[in-house]
Amino acid sequence: MPENFPFDEKELLSQLRLGNEEAFGKIYKIYSSSLYSNLLRLVKLEAEAKEILQDVFLKIWLSRENIDLEKSFGAYLTKIAENKVYDFFRKMARDKKKETMFLEMASSFFLGEEELNLSEEKAAMLDKAIELLPAQRQQVFRLCKLEGKTYKEVSELLNISVSTISDHIVKATKAIKAYFEDRGALPSFLFIFIIY
Repeated sequence: MPENFPFDEKELLSQLRLGNEEAFGKIYKIYSSSLYSNLLRLVKLEAEAKEILQDVFLKIWLSRENIDLEKSFGAYLTKIAENKVYDFFRKMARDKKKETMFLEMASSFFLGEEELNLSEEKAAMLDKAIELLPAQRQQVFRLCKLEGKTYKEVSELLNISVSTISDHIVKATKAIKAYFEDRGALPSFLFIFIIY
């Protein structure tokens, strides 16, 4: 329990469990500053530390009914923060691995540095190839590949199954690849673009 705060922690937590927003605000005020300092020390990035802090307190609010009044709230809060920090580092490791894989694939596919840049002509060709796809396939491809949404996000957005999303992506990829090959365009940049 933080020092220099004259409050009845158990009473505040009881109120929080009942959904009292004022109690939640007080808990946030009491714990957030020291927790943020610890998070910043661990992740070294202000924006990420703030985001993790918000995630921690969102988790507290959403699972407020599960708070055990007989156990240390500080320890509970620390455990949630610890899990969020682990998630952060796991995601960073995954992203780094993905980035490394992409760069390795790119270097093996591309012949020269100039091919790394998507020329206006090839961008226009890609746009035309996408426009030739059926409407829903076109929408799925744009959302997944151009906007970077996950299959799950697109599935929920369009109210269709993840397997249908996958099928659309496979068929769109084949159609776009064929479109480029028919026009004699070197599609290597596109393979990377599509599979990434």
